[in-house]
Amino acid sequence: MNDMSKSRSSLVATPASHAASGDTGGLTNVAPDAGGDVMRLRHVHRAMSELRRGTPVLLTGTSPLVLLAADTAGAPGLVELAGLALGAPVMLLSPLRAASVLGRTMEPGVPAIALKLSDTLLVPQFLRAFADPTIEQMLPEPPRQVAVPLAAASALALVKLARLLPAVLVAPTGADAEIRAARLGLLSVAEADVLAYPQASVLGLHGVAEASVPLQAAGECRIRAFRAPDAGIEHLAILVGRPEDATSPLVRLHSECFTGDLLGSLRCDCGQQLRGAIARMGEEGAGVLLYLAQEGRGIGLVNKLRAYALQDRGLDTVDANRALGWGADERNYMIAATMLESLGIGRIRLLTNNPDKMAALAACGVRIDGRVAHSFAPNGINDEYLATKARRFGHLLD
Repeated sequence: MNDMSKSRSSLVATPASHAASGDTGGLTNVAPDAGGDVMRLRHVHRAMSELRRGTPVLLTGTSPLVLLAADTAGAPGLVELAGLALGAPVMLLSPLRAASVLGRTMEPGVPAIALKLSDTLLVPQFLRAFADPTIEQMLPEPPRQVAVPLAAASALALVKLARLLPAVLVAPTGADAEIRAARLGLLSVAEADVLAYPQASVLGLHGVAEASVPLQAAGECRIRAFRAPDAGIEHLAILVGRPEDATSPLVRLHSECFTGDLLGSLRCDCGQQLRGAIARMGEEGAGVLLYLAQEGRGIGLVNKLRAYALQDRGLDTVDANRALGWGADERNYMIAATMLESLGIGRIRLLTNNPDKMAALAACGVRIDGRVAHSFAPNGINDEYLATKARRFGHLLD
């Protein structure tokens, strides 16, 4: 077992199985075995979809909760939540968002803050105001802080997996909650499966399609698509030349950026980084650009636009993410490590100016033989953004 495999297996003991046969370059069109591991992944994925639709889900475990995402809550969802609840609901917020709502500093180190809401506040428009600081909405009365439920961290984690703002309305249920949820047509998901999902879904990541796609800056280029066993989000590997045959090929981890990569946004340097990396690999004759579905450092496009709105009010990129209830960087670097292992690449030269990215990949078992600088001059609009990355993320200037 190589270093990368050891690191991966130490994170999750039982990766979801997948098959590969024949000389397919690691690709498989054979569906993963729909056994226990994959079924648990599916339950989490379906729960995420329900929350995005504004439908409550039941979180089972030592302290079962019915939960409804504030970001998508509507009148039907509130009625369904009430039908399963056996107690008054509370709003769970990240400490930073709660500090803004309550107007005071929260105790450091707590995973969540619980707020008791009056009936006046239990309406969709006020629930969304709790969740989204970009909404110009004054609450008619201040909420009261109460004890945090045992499963609070898992409830917020599930909402974040759904790429919704980490604010969730939760209520206790009884011992027969799963039976009652099934009668109401509501999905149930285990707390343990939610906590295991980020790594368990990664370990089954496998290649599903590959094609030659000549690019302007790299004529010999292939794109390989990777998919998780729950058939969730796909990630791409852009292969310039034959990096599989190189001892230590040039590799770039690039989080997708709709605004920068596709539209040429001047708020960031993502488009320059993407095209510059491919051009550099084309010059060398080989390289891998992993195009990862982790928009906005892992918070998703909608939340990135919300963060932009907060930046327009004076916050920097770090504080804007935190005001929304997210961490400064929510990316999962095991995705990149797993893709590299599937490609047969264990040693790389990393094209980056981000030391944290190097440390995270190394922790996942990837051997990094060196860093190759990758930076671009500010354009008059993204100057503060680039300065913030250097000042607060420790990005290097060359």
